[in-house]
Amino acid sequence: MAKGEPKLWSTGFVLASAVNFCITLVFYLLMTMMALFAVEQFSASQSAAGLTASCFVLGAVLARIFAGKFLDFVGRRRMLLIALVVFVIAGILYIPVDNLMLLVVIRTVHGMTLGASSTVLAASIISLIPVLRRGEGIGYFGISATLANAIGPFLAVLLIDSVTYEAVFAVSSASAAVGLILALFLRLPEHQPTPEQAANKWRMRPIDMFEPAALAMGSVMFVAAIGFSGVLTFLNSFAQAENMVVAASAFFLVYATVTLISRLFVGRMQDRLGDNAAIYPALLSFAVGLGLLGIAPDWFVVVLSAVFMGFGFGSLLPSAQAIAVTMSPRNRIGVATSTFFVVMETGFGVGPLVLGVLLPLTGFRGMFGVLAVVTFLAGVLYHFVHGFRNVKPAHPAS
Repeated sequence: MAKGEPKLWSTGFVLASAVNFCITLVFYLLMTMMALFAVEQFSASQSAAGLTASCFVLGAVLARIFAGKFLDFVGRRRMLLIALVVFVIAGILYIPVDNLMLLVVIRTVHGMTLGASSTVLAASIISLIPVLRRGEGIGYFGISATLANAIGPFLAVLLIDSVTYEAVFAVSSASAAVGLILALFLRLPEHQPTPEQAANKWRMRPIDMFEPAALAMGSVMFVAAIGFSGVLTFLNSFAQAENMVVAASAFFLVYATVTLISRLFVGRMQDRLGDNAAIYPALLSFAVGLGLLGIAPDWFVVVLSAVFMGFGFGSLLPSAQAIAVTMSPRNRIGVATSTFFVVMETGFGVGPLVLGVLLPLTGFRGMFGVLAVVTFLAGVLYHFVHGFRNVKPAHPAS
């Protein structure tokens, strides 16, 4: 840390990052194998398999809408602990599930608890990061999700191939339980609602539930999330169809490694050079990665696509979140955080549903090609909603 630079690595920051790792690991473990699980265990169609992936994310979106508004009325720590208790219980219920409809219900409830707990963490971490190191801090906090992204899909593929689906559910439940235990030691900065917020506690107008300033970057991430949802949901099935299962495991390890590397410098670069220096290269790299996946003739190109996606989507998320929070009023950071993730995760939820319908028409390769074009268009959208401002850091480093 440079002389005079505010402290970033507090105990609360480290604990919040650890809890985030545990609950995000559950998301990636289950998202990677859920479509294949639905097909193999319940003979589900590709569209129904997409639904089992989507309902988790849509449940998270629904919870975020209300969690953002009532976060400071319920209390951040209290909401986190309640959500994590239910999160653990819902995760255990996967093991005895015996029909597709029950699976959809459990997935939805499980997603709602993840949405509530991750909203608390994402909103609270802002208060634990010095303002002048916000881009860097959010990037480092995102490393916890990056590590989960590395371990989760790899473990899912490994356990499915060598043991059973029940083993995946057991590991995810154990991870959720560890997250709950760590959360018991986490003290979050509480925020006292303003008199105006207290007076309008039960008012449910759109302005009360959503922060307009966060919608711009949320819309960009909505499009990008559709692209990455195709990778998360269908890469495993694609790899099995193309006899490249090992490449699928390697993909997520390489993606996470490159993402980890990118987050060590992209946040600092954004803080010093401005938003465009981080966002435009990330979107272009992501589009290239999807395009490579669509034409991949062998395992090497699959792994190479992971490199581009790591620098792309991997660095895009924290950079976009930093913009959304910075552009929003300080007393509405909780709502702004909720708004950003609600819009983004709607993309994660809609993506598998739409792509499950598209897949029979295009095949896996055609689907990834379409997603590459869509992601490139996200760069055009970014220009019109924020990029044209060419926002520079208010206090550039010397």
